[in-house]
Amino acid sequence: MNDKTILVVDDDMDLLEMVESIFERAGFTNILTAVSGREAIKVWKDQQPDLIILDIMMPGLDGLSILKEIRETSNIPVLLLTARGEAEDRVTGFESGADDYLVKPFHPKELLLRVKVILNRAYPQKNRKIYLESAVVDLEKAEVQRGSHQFPLTGKELTLLEKLFENAGRIVTTGSLCGAVCGEFWQGYESTLSTHIRHLREKIEDNPSKPVSLVTYKGVGYRLNIKGAK
Repeated sequence: MNDKTILVVDDDMDLLEMVESIFERAGFTNILTAVSGREAIKVWKDQQPDLIILDIMMPGLDGLSILKEIRETSNIPVLLLTARGEAEDRVTGFESGADDYLVKPFHPKELLLRVKVILNRAYPQKNRKIYLESAVVDLEKAEVQRGSHQFPLTGKELTLLEKLFENAGRIVTTGSLCGAVCGEFWQGYESTLSTHIRHLREKIEDNPSKPVSLVTYKGVGYRLNIKGAK
């Protein structure tokens, strides 16, 4: 995904340079920038980027107006940036066709995570498979092959595995997993998450009561261990 072209639009030059630096350090090689709405429209039409990170509050042609014009002809993924985080503003952004919404100031890791999630969703990789100790998970087919047995994954199980796979070898917090399934209003979902985890283990583990691929870190979250990884 690091070869995808990303257009960053903001009238703040310092922020543009910061975002460009964040992506370059993360290994992205094709970053375009624009400091105004009209410039953004021109770069989008001329360069055809794979994703646009778009500031809302800009003089002249603002971000929502740019998004509206883009959506007349294109479904390119768009992540909105704004200093306004009220729920009504987020709803307006999504209703205008945004794929995601990030409030300033933001953490670099959160920006990268949101962009990677959008890119993975918009440009799915074929033959995405997870090789575990006792099973192989085919994310495209949403199924698990364990020995001679095949197990279909539910939508929520697939979402959880994708989230864990994105962070393979690292602990993913309970809140992050609940949020991946339910969105921002995930509080109270923890017990249901435990049920999903148990069902996943029944499909991917030889001995679900002693898991080696999907491990619990009590009070923190879960980690997915890939076969052969250290």
